[in-house]
Amino acid sequence: MSARAAGPLDELVDRMTARADELVEAMASSIETEVEFYRTGGLVPPEALRASCGANFRYMLESLVGVGSDPVSARETGRQRAEQGAPLADVMAAYRVGTRYLWDAVLAEASAAGLADPVVVEASSRLWQVQSTYTDAMTDAYRDVQSRRLLAQDQERSALVEALLEGRMPAGATVWEAAELLRLPHTGPFVVVAAAVPEVGRQALPAVEERLRAAGLASAWRLLPEQQIGVVSVPSGRLGVLVDLLGRSATGRVGVSPPYDELDGTGQAVRFARVALAGATTESCVTLFDESPLTMAAVAAPDVMQYFVHRVLGGLDDLAPDDREVLLGTLAAWSTHNGSATETGEYLYCHPNTVRHRLRRIEERTGRSLNDPRAVAELLLALEASLRHRSSSS
Repeated sequence: MSARAAGPLDELVDRMTARADELVEAMASSIETEVEFYRTGGLVPPEALRASCGANFRYMLESLVGVGSDPVSARETGRQRAEQGAPLADVMAAYRVGTRYLWDAVLAEASAAGLADPVVVEASSRLWQVQSTYTDAMTDAYRDVQSRRLLAQDQERSALVEALLEGRMPAGATVWEAAELLRLPHTGPFVVVAAAVPEVGRQALPAVEERLRAAGLASAWRLLPEQQIGVVSVPSGRLGVLVDLLGRSATGRVGVSPPYDELDGTGQAVRFARVALAGATTESCVTLFDESPLTMAAVAAPDVMQYFVHRVLGGLDDLAPDDREVLLGTLAAWSTHNGSATETGEYLYCHPNTVRHRLRRIEERTGRSLNDPRAVAELLLALEASLRHRSSSS
């Protein structure tokens, strides 16, 4: 820099440049003393700290005499620290300590050289302007790397969740490794949650992973075009907490699988959760697969059930719609009131004989006796499937 020594600041910079090795070492030592993260030397080795201190030292001195314009070293430091996993708060603390040390060194050198106060004031002004530009460049580079890393991690995590939900693992991966990467326990109980999305690309359960984590429930989620599906760790006695939280968060129907103990059972649990979702009757309810076996059977195979409904209840199809509804409504009420005409009549506000007459009409038109347990099972399954099909079509 001696070729540029045309003024007091140039002289100051030349004097400090001649002591660069000494000053850089002292700067790095100050950072290690005051910032615990760097003192351990774990993620950022001592030699890496000294290399960045040297680059920063040269840039800031050159900036005092108008040479340093592009803060390349700052961006490189920010990139390296982000890749090394150094917390941004600690990197910023190191910058403050390093800049303060450099300013103290400038003051000491200016005093030793007998430079006038106006020169010191000018050096101060330039140094703090440079420090602001330098810090901004470092943090921008750090955050760029962090953003790319988080996006890559999110994509990898999403792909792993998808593989888990489909009951397959990437080549060479194990369920235990998947649990580790997804931050899930290695063993259950787990449940799968399937929620109907309001539209493509929108979550059915906004911020669900964070909300569950706050409630002490670990989970991993995947957003699909028609559903948002997640694996949730549900310790014993905590299923009610999950259901309550889902009920308060959901924008639509939600289905929950039965609990299972091992993550390699997730593929089957997804099918159960989807069946429970199909069995939900309102737009804002949480349906557990275990709640009604009859309902689950009715929605498990829609195509088969449609054929089954026609075979069992087809004899009612030529009735007027209102008449058909009255008969099926009576059968439904009879099934939930202990098969008693008296209790059913009280529920429907009609005479027990009216109930018996309607039930006989069902027997005649379907060819199935309500005294035959097998026939009753077929009628009730067909009735449930008919109701679910009508609900999903409306």
